[in-house]
Parts: sequence; C-alpha cells; structure tokens
Amino acid sequence: MQNFTTKIVNMMKSEGLYASQGGPIILSQIENEYQNIEAAFHEKGPAYVRWAAKMAVELQTGVPWVMCKQTDAPDPVINTCNGMRCGQTFGGPNSPNKPSLWTENWTSFYQVYGGEPYIRSAEDIAFHVALFIARNGSYVNYYMYHGGTNFGRTSSAYVITSYYDQAPLDEYGLLRQPKWGHLKALHAAIKSCSTTLLQGMPTNFSLGQLQEAYVFREETEGRCVAFLINNDERNNATVQFQNASHELMPKSISILPDCEKVIFNTATVNTNYTKRIVRTTEIFDSMERWQGYTDLIPNYENTSLHSDTLLEHMNVTKDVSDYLWYTLRFQHNISCAEPILVAESKGHATHAFVNNIYIGNAHGSHDTKQFIMQSPVVLSNEINNISLLGVMVGLPDSGAFLERRFSGLTRVEIQCSKNEFYNFTNYAWGYQVGLFGEKLQIYREENIHMVEWSKANTSLNQPLTWYKVCDRNL
Repeated sequence: MQNFTTKIVNMMKSEGLYASQGGPIILSQIENEYQNIEAAFHEKGPAYVRWAAKMAVELQTGVPWVMCKQTDAPDPVINTCNGMRCGQTFGGPNSPNKPSLWTENWTSFYQVYGGEPYIRSAEDIAFHVALFIARNGSYVNYYMYHGGTNFGRTSSAYVITSYYDQAPLDEYGLLRQPKWGHLKALHAAIKSCSTTLLQGMPTNFSLGQLQEAYVFREETEGRCVAFLINNDERNNATVQFQNASHELMPKSISILPDCEKVIFNTATVNTNYTKRIVRTTEIFDSMERWQGYTDLIPNYENTSLHSDTLLEHMNVTKDVSDYLWYTLRFQHNISCAEPILVAESKGHATHAFVNNIYIGNAHGSHDTKQFIMQSPVVLSNEINNISLLGVMVGLPDSGAFLERRFSGLTRVEIQCSKNEFYNFTNYAWGYQVGLFGEKLQIYREENIHMVEWSKANTSLNQPLTWYKVCDRNL
C-alpha cells in the first residue's frame, strides 16, 4: 500500500497538481470508511489506522489528508463525514484545530438488480447542505455529482451497470433538473456570504418548538448572515427574527445574507423539471435478422482441473470470468422414484444441466446472497453427467477479510425424500473457467465467424444461447 500511495502522490507532484504547488488538489484521502471493518481486526485495526495516517503525512503533499468516517483519525489527518444528513449525524472533528468536512454527500444511491432507483429530492439535498454549513461546516463534496456507467464486469456484486443516474448530472452527463439548478442556486447563495461565514462569530438560538436560527456576525464590519430553520416536516411556521416576521415552509432553511432579506429557501424550487427523452433509432423486431449460437456444456471428461471437493468460485476463476462450470459424473445406482437435484450456493446464480438437458436455475440477491436450488431430474440408467454453471454478478467490493470470502457452490446432492439423499459435495469434481463463446470473444465483430451461427429459435427455453442481429444490407 505504501508503494502504491507513494507512486500516486509522486505522479501528482510531477504534474504540479497539489494546491501547495499552485495546482487544483486541495485535499487528499487515505483509506475509505475503514472504521466500518476496523473492529474485525481487533488490536491491529487502530494500529493500522495510525500507520496509514503517518505514512500519508510523511509524503508531504502540502495539503491536508482526510480519513472518511474515521472518528479516531490521528492528528493532523482530518476525520470527515459521509452520508445524506451529515448536518444531523456528524459528531464533528475530533480536534478543535480541524475543520468540519462532508466528503460524500450522497445525491442518490447505487441501484441493485431487482431494486428501484433511489430518488432523493433537490429540496432534501439543499436542506442538509445548508444545515451543515449553518452548523460550522467548511466543505461539502457530492457523491456523485455526475453519474456514469460501470461497463463490462466493473460493477460490484448485484449492482447494475448504471451508477447514480439520479445525480445532478445523470449517467449520460445531462442536467437532472431541478436538482442541478436548485443546487447551483444554493451554492451561489452560500458563496455570496462566504466572507462572513468564515470570519463571523457563530451563534445558535431557538425561534420556536421546532424552529431555530444560526447567525454569523462580524462585529467590526457589521455584516451578518442568518440561517432560519424549520425542522417541522409537515407545517409552515411563522417566526420573529430581528424585529421582522418570516414565513418558513415545512422542513426548510432560509438563507439571509444580510440577516434581513431571504435570497434562498431550500424548499422553494425555481428550476423547471426536465424530462429525458429517449429516441428509438432502430427496431430489431424481425426474427429473420436474428441468429443464435448455443454454447457448449462441458462434462467431467472435458475438464482439466479436478478436485475431490467443491472449490471456492472466485479463487478458481481469478477474475478471468464470472462463470465457473462444476461438473461430475456418476453411475446410476440411486434407488429413487422422483429424484431432486439440490444445489446450495453462496452466490450469485446457478444454472443446472443433467445429461446436457437444462433443468433449472436459482439466484440470490444483494441482501441475501445464499440460496438453494431444487429441481426435479430424470436420471439415466447408465452414466449421468451433472454440469452446474456458477455465475458471479460482479465481485464483492467491501468488508473485512475479502480474501476469505466464499462464493459458489457449497453443497450438491440428489434428494429422494426428506431423510434419504445422496451427497456429492466431497466427490470427484471437474472445473472449467468461463464459457466457450466467452473464451473465443465471439461478441467482438472480428471473432463472430469463429462459431457456426444458425437461424434463431423463437422458443423461450433456450439456455446458454448467444444472439446476434444481421445487418440489413448483408
């Protein structure tokens, strides 16, 4: 880690990118939300935090270092807040000589397969930014301000490829209104009174049961900035401030750069809503244009990697592919009227084939990764081949001891009744990493000819089939 961090810092220095060199980088971060897993490492956790902080500071960037969500960040490293409501949840810096920083203001949230997009309103974001600044916050950074796309296999476990499409700038870089415009107005309002916010003496007092004021006053210059807050989420409130009456909307903050006139209210949105228009450029509804290729289903004799037990998925695939074939063969000696294939897995999905016939699948979810597949099977009177395709839907991206994380099949058996079953967990298994078409990269135009394509079958039950559409001009 020290080698990696040093290399990155030296790259930044060589380009003169730190603010101490006249560049744009004003902060550097070491580690990320390590406190979430720190306890798992017992006494080594705090020792590592101290080591990481010391290592970073000694690189002498000339700008401050931060640790996000790390309440025990050692001096001079600054502990910061991540979340949606840091004005309410942040306990503050752990030293009086450190500023209050909000390093990740989540404008939305990642979306998982099977889940709905997280919609966070412009009003809610603006309220909590204003509240954080009112409570002596010095810095707010948005996560994310610009959404994007995790192409290929770069998304994490069960997270869809679209990332933070609800950000002020969406997945495609288009304005997400009114979020973008409302925050722009908020930033302008705060910037207009930034001198007083930095130099004024802060005070806080009640304006009512659920109403309060934060005031910054420069005695020498006579300047004054006020944040009038209504914490009541349902009702308007009329408050008296400096001999004037102010009407506050539910759950809102009014900003008064001169302690008299309101120039911004977090609940008053003056930006019009926009709708993203998607235009259809081509329709692929003609079956005549479609061709298919069914991938190969390996049996035990086709595999070169063998083990007498079920191996952990990621340790076998080593990030070359999300797919791992588990194969076995056995002589039919099972006395079972209605056999059921049972496969238990710790993620993420399993497709089952018996004697090259597809019999079913099962999958977990982002919150419940472990699952059990149960599918009735028809066994041959001679040799039976079971081929189970394990699938990872992205790799795990957080948590303690990631190198010990187990994914893939943990139990396989043929069940005859509740108390009668034949267990194959510790058995002669053969493994194949990846799909045949994946290995040939037939999804690339230059490799399409490497397999034989045929007219696409209209049947819905076509497992392991690649599809391509033919150009109209061919």
